[in-house]
Amino acid sequence: MEHDIKSVEEYLEKLPEDRRETVERLRELIIANLPDGFEETISYGMISYVVPHSIFPNGYHVNPEEPLPFISLASQKNHIALYHSGIYMMPELEEWFRDEYGKRVDTKLDMGKSCIRFRNPKKIPYNLLEELLRKVSVEDYVDLYESSLRRKK
Repeated sequence: MEHDIKSVEEYLEKLPEDRRETVERLRELIIANLPDGFEETISYGMISYVVPHSIFPNGYHVNPEEPLPFISLASQKNHIALYHSGIYMMPELEEWFRDEYGKRVDTKLDMGKSCIRFRNPKKIPYNLLEELLRKVSVEDYVDLYESSLRRKK
């Protein structure tokens, strides 16, 4: 997708028809299950859910003018991607997710450090994603983020 997209609506409008329904369903799932405090926006050309400056004024350490990113949803060339910073930062959450994915989905998990790639929309484990989305509160994420920054110094 283009990095000059300004709104979620514009992002969705520019999706190919065959991707739009899946991305919209994932977006609705995120909105319905993400704990209070996260805010939807467009960031890095993706639909993103961030910790707003009103909660975490320091912003993202890479660029403090930007809010702290948590989850992003994107339609990539060959897949739909869900980027979840909690999985990247919490080994126990990643272990839980990998284990549960193997129990619930009959295809191999395609995952990077924070990226879960879905190549077949019919194989998206929506119930598992609902559980994943509920597991990390804004407060827990900010605490984890701040402690990871302190460890790097």
